[in-house]
Amino acid sequence: MADWAPIAKEYDPLKAGSIDGTDEEPHDRAIWRAMLARYVPNKGVTGDPHLTLFVARLNLQTTEEKLKEVFSRYGDIRKIRLVRDLVTGFSKGYAFIEYKEERALLKAHRDANRLVIDQHEIFVDFELERTLKGWIPRRLGGGFGGKKESGQLRFGGRDRPFRKPINLPNVKNDFYGEGSSEKRNWSREGTRDWRTRDRDHERSRDKRWPERERSWAWGDSERERDSKEERSRGRERKDRDRKDRDRDRSRDRDTKKQRDDDKHR
Repeated sequence: MADWAPIAKEYDPLKAGSIDGTDEEPHDRAIWRAMLARYVPNKGVTGDPHLTLFVARLNLQTTEEKLKEVFSRYGDIRKIRLVRDLVTGFSKGYAFIEYKEERALLKAHRDANRLVIDQHEIFVDFELERTLKGWIPRRLGGGFGGKKESGQLRFGGRDRPFRKPINLPNVKNDFYGEGSSEKRNWSREGTRDWRTRDRDHERSRDKRWPERERSWAWGDSERERDSKEERSRGRERKDRDRKDRDRDRSRDRDTKKQRDDDKHR
């Protein structure tokens, strides 16, 4: 617990998949994929990684000019790289901004996070690809953050820092005599005779037994009475149905007889 920190100092996919960084087994396949990945940072990326910000969740319509307008208020910008699709040329929704001074970098990191640009709340963090040891990107099952709907949350970053583990104290179980010797060494005067206790238990059981028998008998009588009432209601229902059928037959016969009489007239 002494070296615990909410932000990961080194990227470990297994720890990143745990809310408090204490998991010992991966809980989804993406973590397995990240643990098996051998990622090498892009050597074509230039600039000072320690003066570069990572800006994500951008509106796809946001341009480099708009980013320069917003982030230049924190200090002088050396370079802006808005990541685009190689085929379509459309924005992928994230960018890297390199400042000239560390003071400007820290100010932007502190104040620009969750800023709204083009109706989108952005996320700002330091560049991690070249600065965090063991970094694995999101596309390989690593990264930080994520959405709950995906079921692949990653902890240890600014978006979702680790939660402090809960340490439960070791509670001794006195049932097996793990307590102090003072509790285990009873005096003879304070102990009860086992035979006396058994005899009292037998007497109380004998007293409770007739009450249980009465309750069971009462339950049986209640069930019998309910069953009789149900059978009685069934018979009454059948009688009513039979009377209704007889009445309908009698009415049909009278109607037929009336028709026959009308024909003979």
